[in-house]
This record gives sequence, structure tokens and C-alpha cells, in this order.
Amino acid sequence: MRNVDDEAGGGSGSAAPVTGRRRLVLTALHDSATPLGVTDLAERLAIHPNTVRFHLDALVESGRVERVHAAPAGPGRPPLVFRARPGMDPAGPRSYRLLAQILAGHVAAGPEPAARAAEAGRAWGGFLVDRPATPGAPTREESVDRLVRLLDDLGFAPEERPGGDQGRIGLRHCPFLELVDTQGAVICPLHLGLMQGAMTALGAPVTVDRLDPFAEPDLCLAHLATAGGDTMTGHQDRS
Repeated sequence: MRNVDDEAGGGSGSAAPVTGRRRLVLTALHDSATPLGVTDLAERLAIHPNTVRFHLDALVESGRVERVHAAPAGPGRPPLVFRARPGMDPAGPRSYRLLAQILAGHVAAGPEPAARAAEAGRAWGGFLVDRPATPGAPTREESVDRLVRLLDDLGFAPEERPGGDQGRIGLRHCPFLELVDTQGAVICPLHLGLMQGAMTALGAPVTVDRLDPFAEPDLCLAHLATAGGDTMTGHQDRS
């Protein structure tokens, strides 16, 4: 599956908040018009130089601070000094849930919200799914396996063949659960479109015919169907 940044802003250690003395060191560098050395920082902050070095190493590793050489003041190698990297702090707060609410609300307020959401889902499903390494259409089993892996990566906790039914995939978790109460008319078609887009991109002989949100309190059901054909569930009724 293609990389998708996680909610914290990429999942790397560089996004960890800066607190305590490390925050003091970083603030001092931001406030200084020129790069500072270890001794300068130790004197300004009344901190032992070894402690300053420890925090500087961590700040350099996280990408918030960079090492530079001071202008030569005599023979020998110029002393090493430090400056804060320009730009916004990668540890700043995120509000991706608000962004999702804004976008879902915008789609819901427009014409044909379900169709537009499904279309967006189909486009992203085709982008996210792993394509076969070899040419040729995959089998039904290969196609369903790739879809299940995609859904697992996205946080749906998929369960193939719930109750022994080969024509359904159960979804035990909704990664956008907080939005479903208010924007279910957009979020659920988006999920359906995502699954359909993945199968289309694979050239699969099977697709997802429909999605039953909360068929049980802890389960949504994706119904499989032959691409361009009939449902594959063992139970033909749609009640």
C-alpha cells in the first residue's frame, strides 16, 4: 500500500513535543539573531555545557536545529555553532479531524453528495491499492486478499467471510467513526467507492456491490459481486 501519513503528522519521532530544558535551548536559538555555541547557551540558560550538548544533539537529530561553522577568528578549525532551522515547528498541534469535518460538510452540502463521495473514494482506492507485480488480471482470491490487506492498512479491521459467507467482508472498525453520526451519508459512500476503486484498479473479476453500514452494532458488511454481474453472497436477499 502507498504511504499515508498518520494522524500525528507522519509518525516520526521528529514530531514529538519539545518540553523542559530542551524547549529552553530551542527558544534561545530562535530568539538569537546569530548562531550560538554550547558555551553561549550554557551561560544564557545557566545550564551545564554537557546538558546543553545533550539537548542540542536531540534537536539536531529531530531536524529542529542545524550545526554550522562560525566565521574563522584565527588559525584552526572554526568553532561549531548552532541555529534553529527556519520554518514552523513540526511538533505543532494538528487538527485533521476538523479538516475532515469541513470537507465532509462541504460535500454533504453540495449536489448529489453520496455520488460525489463515492467518486472520490473510487479515485483514492485505485491510488492506494497494491497493484500486481505480474501482468494479467488477478484471480478472485488474489483480488479479495489485496482488498482485505488495504482495508486492514486503513484501519477497518476487515474480517473475510463473516459467518462462513464467501461473498462478504466484515468491517469491525470505522476509522472515521466520529464523523459517521453527522456525515454518514458521505462517509459510508466514500468507503464503498474506495473499495470499488481498488477492485477496478486491480482489474479484478469481483467488485463490492454494496455496503451495509452497522449491520450489527460492531460490524459493517461489504457485499461482493462478480464485476459487471451478480452478487456473490450465499444469501441473495438484501434485507
